[in-house]
Amino acid sequence: MNILVTGGAGYIGSILVPKLLQLGYKVTVIDNFLFDQNSLADACYYNNFTVIKADVRNIQVILEYLKNADLIIPLAALVGAPICSQDPVGASTINRGAIIDLLSVTSADQKLIMPTTNSAYGSGNENNYCDENSELFPISQYAIEKVEVERAIMSRSNSISLRLATVFGMSPRMRTDLLVNDFVYKALNDRSLVLFEKQFKRNFIHVRDVAKALIHAIENFDLMSGEIYNVGLSSANISKQELAEAIKKYIPELQIFDAEFAKDPDQRNYIVSNAKIEATGFKTSFTLDDGIQELIKGYKMISNNKYTNI
Repeated sequence: MNILVTGGAGYIGSILVPKLLQLGYKVTVIDNFLFDQNSLADACYYNNFTVIKADVRNIQVILEYLKNADLIIPLAALVGAPICSQDPVGASTINRGAIIDLLSVTSADQKLIMPTTNSAYGSGNENNYCDENSELFPISQYAIEKVEVERAIMSRSNSISLRLATVFGMSPRMRTDLLVNDFVYKALNDRSLVLFEKQFKRNFIHVRDVAKALIHAIENFDLMSGEIYNVGLSSANISKQELAEAIKKYIPELQIFDAEFAKDPDQRNYIVSNAKIEATGFKTSFTLDDGIQELIKGYKMISNNKYTNI
């Protein structure tokens, strides 16, 4: 199978692409290497690997490499509310425009697996509980445009949408600005965390389990096609306070402070069901504790200012 991965040198792609190559798939990556990363250097060993340095908004480049693709995984995006606020036009043209353009030139028989986001749930219903049938209340530009893209994707055949929980863990193209990753970094370097609206809950998932879910969708495409799936760690529907306490187990000197009267600009607060993808046979392999311990080791090697999206 020939797989085209846009943004394949990013946080998720840098874990996914080597695994696809090891499984024998032919993989073409299109990435603009915005963060000057060399996270796929080791992949160059594989004869079944092709890498193109280009902007995914360049439809002529997409057309050239799309024609041989059996399956497309569009990972290219400016991910998260802060970077979208910093460059709203760039975010819209990459996160939404480039995907709509891609869909316009993709044939009906080409398969597509799209990672979207469970941040589209916003604050959920009155119980903050969400499954794939729940109403969406996207708050940020990033979430709003992911919802638009998901609707476009699900209007075509041969498509799967994976609504990802907040991702954590080490990756060759590291991001320290994701919530778990950020909290662990601050716990190690500042020995303190200030929590805004500490009761707000969110679902989490290890980056390697995201890659595992994408591969699971490839291998079970006929079973899963035409559907939307939440992809998260079911044991990690937890509050910021619970996350901070989990980190404190490994950094006992950590001081946790409550910003009692402050409002978090990120108003996401939800509990997510992952039962639908679990019913297809998917199981996560990494716990939150696994990720925290991994991050503590990894942060001995990196500095924060090089590894954020903003």
